Amino acid sequence: MSSPDTNLNKQKRRHRGPLIGMAIAAVFGIGLILFWIGEVFVTAPGPDEEPVQDASEQVSPTELEAGTVETDAGAVEEVAPGDSEVEVEQ
Repeated sequence: MSSPDTNLNKQKRRHRGPLIGMAIAAVFGIGLILFWIGEVFVTAPGPDEEPVQDASEQVSPTELEAGTVETDAGAVEEVAPGDSEVEVEQ
């Protein structure tokens, strides 16, 4: 069934605002995606640059096994078995 009283001009006028709003939101979203992709390409390392390595990647497994890895004195805390201040998650 169709509506008995249709006024196309009135319907066009009522739908104009929401359609313009959706178009603005779509353009804004596409612009944001293009900006994000542009930033990824600008900040990516070039072919001549070396990729940045974390400190954890610079330690070799043999250094870890031998115990020659240097750490800060305050970073290591010795814990005795049965220490009441230590919580163990299981």
